[in-house]
Amino acid sequence: MNLMIFILDLFGTAIFAISGALAAGRKQMDIFGVVVLGCVTALGGGTLRDVILGTSPVFWILDTVYLAVAAIAAIGTFVLVRHWKMPTAVLLYADAVGLAVFTVIGFQKGFSATHVYSIAIVMGVTTGVVGGIIRDVLSGEIPLILRREIYATASLCGAALLAVLTYLQLPSLFTVSAAVLVTLVIRLAALHWNLALPLFRLEEDRKEITRNKPEDPGDA
Repeated sequence: MNLMIFILDLFGTAIFAISGALAAGRKQMDIFGVVVLGCVTALGGGTLRDVILGTSPVFWILDTVYLAVAAIAAIGTFVLVRHWKMPTAVLLYADAVGLAVFTVIGFQKGFSATHVYSIAIVMGVTTGVVGGIIRDVLSGEIPLILRREIYATASLCGAALLAVLTYLQLPSLFTVSAAVLVTLVIRLAALHWNLALPLFRLEEDRKEITRNKPEDPGDA
């Protein structure tokens, strides 16, 4: 099981590095910017998680293979897109896969460190979303977590499901697979059907919108 978690961790690192590199490409950054954005996207969430948990040194300093995988994935993406035009949707789908994988990794590491389900859920969400937040901020975009899209909610659902399945002591392979699948399905469904959470709008805002709404020419 530890080998499976390690492989998933490296896979998530590569996927998030690719999403960071693609975001850098959309902003026409040079190779240095591509590598930096790829690495901070891949390593940012796990770094914050380890800092909060008091894990020292953080995971990518303890095992430099994570940094190597992130850099290689970013450089590989830089080379690939110069010869093949990658659809814009690839960034969103790559990010969804990374979100699902990192949510599970974060939960597992948080639970191993604290054995507290609520803390493990928070660590899962933190690991899943923080890298994307850093990527979007550095590339001048509004972070996905602050938009109407279902993003952090998908991570929260996956982490909560993993907590329940872990509490029931079901086989690890099943719990991990189910949590990854649920997070991924919720995020992809939100992308496909443009799903969003309801907005919190004050009555004053509704009146202001009505007041500023252009008059219908037919009413004149």
